[in-house]
Order: sequence, then C-alpha cells, then structure tokens
Amino acid sequence: MYRDHTIGVVIPAYNEEGFIGDVIREMPDYVDRMFVIDDCSSDGTWDEVLQAAREDAGVSESFVEAGGQELEYAKEARTDGGGMLAERALVHDAVGRVVPIEHRENLGAGGAIKTGYLAAREDGVDITATVDGDGQMDLTQMTRLLDPIVEDEADYSKANRLLYKEFREDMPPFRFFGNSILTFLTKIASGYWKTMDPQNGYTAISNYALENVGIENLYEYYGYCNDLLIKLNAKGMRVADVAMPARYGDEESSISYPTYIRKVSGMLLRGFLWRLKTKYLVLDFHPLALFYFFGAGTAGLGILAGLWAIYTSIVYDAGIFMRGSASMMLFTMGSMFLMFAMLFDMQVNKDSEVQIHE
Repeated sequence: MYRDHTIGVVIPAYNEEGFIGDVIREMPDYVDRMFVIDDCSSDGTWDEVLQAAREDAGVSESFVEAGGQELEYAKEARTDGGGMLAERALVHDAVGRVVPIEHRENLGAGGAIKTGYLAAREDGVDITATVDGDGQMDLTQMTRLLDPIVEDEADYSKANRLLYKEFREDMPPFRFFGNSILTFLTKIASGYWKTMDPQNGYTAISNYALENVGIENLYEYYGYCNDLLIKLNAKGMRVADVAMPARYGDEESSISYPTYIRKVSGMLLRGFLWRLKTKYLVLDFHPLALFYFFGAGTAGLGILAGLWAIYTSIVYDAGIFMRGSASMMLFTMGSMFLMFAMLFDMQVNKDSEVQIHE
C-alpha cells in the first residue's frame, strides 16, 4: 500500500525478453499487484514473466508479513468488464504480487493496457499505474504520479517529458517533433490545454475514474493515451501533468509511423467530435460546440471558394478579386469562430488540469 491506498500496476509486454524481468523485480514494495499482459509474444517474454514473478514472490510475502495488505484477486468474471476480460485473455492465478495474463490474440499496446485496466478494476485497487515492459520508466518516480490522486488533486496523472529542455535532452529529435505535433492536436481534441506529451505511457488513474470513464471503449492502438484523455475530459475528470525526464535504453520501437500518424489522427478527429457532442450537447449545453461546427464549416467553405476562384481565373480568365475577397472573408470569419470556440473550451476546462513541476 501507499499512503493507505492499494496500488496496482499494469505492465503490457510484447517481445520484451531481456527487459520485462527487470521491470517486475525492480517494482517498489508498496505496489500490491502487477498485472502483466503478454500480448502474444513470439520470444521468451512469458517464461521471463513467470520466472521474475517467482523471484518477486519472496519480496511480496515478506511485505505482507510486515503489515502490507494483500488483495484478493477476482478469478471469476462478475461484471460486464469481467466478461470482456475473460473473452480477451487467460488470467492466471497470482504468483506473489504478479497476475500473469495471456492475450488470446495480439491486440496491440492499447489493447494490453485495456486488458490490464479491466483486471485492475475487477481487483478493486484504489490507484492503477501503467508502466511499459521495456524498462523506459523510472520506477523511483512513481510516487510523483500517485501523490496527486492520493491528495485528491486529480483523477488521472501522467508524466510529461516536454516541460523542461533538460528533461527531453535524451529524446530523439524525430520523436520530439512528432510528439510536439500530436501534443497540439491532442490539446484541441481532449480539451486539456495545459497538458503536454500525451503519448507518455507512464500514468496513474483512480478507481473512480476507471469505473466511470468507459474503459470498455478505449482505443486499442498506440493512441490509447490520447483517447483516454478525451474520455476523461468528457466525464469531467481532473488531470495532473507531472514533469519527468525522458529515459531511453536499448529497446527498439515497433511503431510504424505512417500507420501511427494515419490511425491516431483519425481517432483524434472522431474523439474530438464525440467529446463536443457528449460534453457540450448531451450531458450539458455550451455554445462553444456550435462555434466549433460553424467555424469549421465556414472556414472550409472559404477555402473551397478560394480554390474555385483560382480555378476560374486560370481556366476561364475570370476576374479573381471579388471571388477571392469573398472567400477570404468566409475563411477569416470561420477562423474567428474557431478561435472563440477554443477560448471558451480553455475557460471551461481551466480548473480540470494542474501541472506539477517538482
């Protein structure tokens, strides 16, 4: 336990032989459960998980004898989430603190996190953290993610590698560039305008948020972090952005970036439209949703009108001044409505996020 709160950690693992064992063995003693999800690895990841779990069991048993709280794991599905969990994976009996979970089929990074969240929710842990299986996360920093939730400042906390220059010095330039673009797009889509580095997988979430955010519909690809932020905002959850240095080792990324950009960009657009509908039209009403829709439509019409003006001037030698002026007015008007919509969105969500620097 950590400050009277039970702690679970979700660890997705796909071909992490040589890394996953160290992550399990180095997990802090205050962690009550580790949900390790093998996403149909083709190497020795599963055997390494079981071996590390057996080695860690002695640490867990001494911790319990010293007064720690051991959780009773739910081996049978009791809720809809549990039913989904049983369909997705084989959940084995806990070995000490470790609950080994085998996916029935490869579901990707987001799918493994989703499976772990379902298991943690069934287990009823107070706070669930997520840690990659490749050893990138500094486990000594985990308490900084847990504290905002324990102190009721946030429902979800995440690491931020972009806040300070010295924190991102080890981040490869292409990662920093892509991360910066996705950060901006996620700000718009999620409504958390202060939050940065949304792709960071080092996070913690409260049981309350897990119960209410709709984990069953979590996006099952690398953009799951971005999708979760969108869902959290729609349900009015508070988010803490915790400054933390980047850490990279010898692991190799399995991300196909052309596929990643295409899929995540589409998900962000769908999530953005869903958030506007859910938060500002269904659960409550705010005209900013109408400002967004009208602004985007008007700006888009202005662009089309401008292209048509250029086309007619080239093909038919028609005058471009009047048509070009009209299209510019439409585009300017639409852009102004979009800016006002973003400003309203910032004001609505200003109390829903906090940045933690130290």
